[in-house]
Amino acid sequence: MLLRPPLNRYSLLPVALSALTATLLTACTPVVNVLPAEDAANPACAEVMVGLPIDVADHSRRETNSQATSAWGSPSKVVLRCGVEPPGPTTDECASVNGVDWVLREGEKSWTATTYGRNPAVEVLFDPEQVASSTVLVELGAAVSVIGQDRECLGRQDTLELPAP
Repeated sequence: MLLRPPLNRYSLLPVALSALTATLLTACTPVVNVLPAEDAANPACAEVMVGLPIDVADHSRRETNSQATSAWGSPSKVVLRCGVEPPGPTTDECASVNGVDWVLREGEKSWTATTYGRNPAVEVLFDPEQVASSTVLVELGAAVSVIGQDRECLGRQDTLELPAP
């Protein structure tokens, strides 16, 4: 028969401190409230979410409260939603970054980059004064490229100049 030393109030101290630390760390990074996109339940979005990086533009990934969404930074510097309506033909700026075409829209406080030619589309919101668009789009490109591309952006150099009648 093995005899155990009696438990005293100090023997549970490491367990209690671990639980307290976990609670405090969780309390420091609240869940980010992000509205889900219309097609967030699309299976392709699940593949995108699995491939997302832990860090984007040197900001750590945070928990969100909606399916097919993610956020990085505290406060959030980059927010991603998968399952948004794919953009149609547009005159908005379009950039091709490592094989992924993005339609870029400048807002007052943030920019929106939406994948072009992919269904469902992925939307990324970020403040270009806080994080560089080139960094964000490069770092998210591999994850969003799991959704096949069926159309490409065209630039002015890709269009034909027709002679005047």
